[in-house]
Amino acid sequence: MTQILVTGGAGYIGSHGVLALKKRGYDVIVLDNLVYGHQPIVEDVLQVELVVGDTQDRLLLDNLFATRNITAVMHFAAYAYVRESVTDPGKYYRNNVVGTLTLLEAMIAAGVKNMVFSSTCATYGVPQEIPISESHPQNPINPYGTSKLMVEWILKDFDKTYGLKSVIFRYFNASGAAPNGLIGEDHTPETHLIPSVQTTLLLTVLVLEIIFTSAIWPKPTFWVWNTSLNQEKQRCLI
Repeated sequence: MTQILVTGGAGYIGSHGVLALKKRGYDVIVLDNLVYGHQPIVEDVLQVELVVGDTQDRLLLDNLFATRNITAVMHFAAYAYVRESVTDPGKYYRNNVVGTLTLLEAMIAAGVKNMVFSSTCATYGVPQEIPISESHPQNPINPYGTSKLMVEWILKDFDKTYGLKSVIFRYFNASGAAPNGLIGEDHTPETHLIPSVQTTLLLTVLVLEIIFTSAIWPKPTFWVWNTSLNQEKQRCLI
């Protein structure tokens, strides 16, 4: 049976990708270094094979492709914290770009020429128009977005030279969980807008339940970072 390799399959979006593949009858192998991924999600909930390793490990990749019947790769493995990418850009270029390049070279060597790549809306940078269309200019403003855009460029070149075909997804605030609640979003730290809003609302309800009659109570806050807004508008009280 042919197999699909899912990198980062122990993470949030990757695990949902694995679930979707399983529902359609595909045989799935997950490659994840477990820096942010969750081993029990893969082994106990999704119940697929987990290979603990890194996309920068060429020997591991060559062995995977040599010993499995992999026909396509879904590539979710990446570091994805915007603020951290600004303070430690090398970490992001090494993992997101070098790791992907190593994976692509291993794929070409093994004759695997199909990839689904998990990119990001951060490749667009500051919007020139709303809503943002797929053809909107890509001008990232942080190393995270730049690292993903660099991979998109690499994929175009690998198609021209080697015939490697790819599909690219650029997400905007992906959120939610599986209907049965067994897999969902579990980031540490949590920086995504929608779960942060939900947490704030839940904390507000909790505070109201505990201090219902108090005239003064601490209001939970979350921040929306937007350079076009002044500081007063950026701070949202729920």
